[in-house]
Amino acid sequence: MDELEARAQRQLDGLHSFQETLQAISIRETSPDGLVTAEVDCTGALVDLHLAHGANELGAARLAEQIVSTSALAAQKVYARIAGVTEQFNESFADMLGARPSE
Repeated sequence: MDELEARAQRQLDGLHSFQETLQAISIRETSPDGLVTAEVDCTGALVDLHLAHGANELGAARLAEQIVSTSALAAQKVYARIAGVTEQFNESFADMLGARPSE
């Protein structure tokens, strides 16, 4: 019974650690010209935006395009990182259970 309880606690600790790791993921991406820097959180939401001196000279439409494309690239990188962390978690959790997921 003690071993079962200890294993359940390890699994719960692993789940909490996984959740904390996911919550901490954020990506900051800068446009190729260096004028727009966007940061997105683990949900892909824009949480910070920095416009460098001269960004307003792009004009409204081009600046908007830069903001959207830079934010989208950051979000793609967040989701890729989440996928990697999730894959690692699944492998380690399967090891804790003593079984490997079927492929």
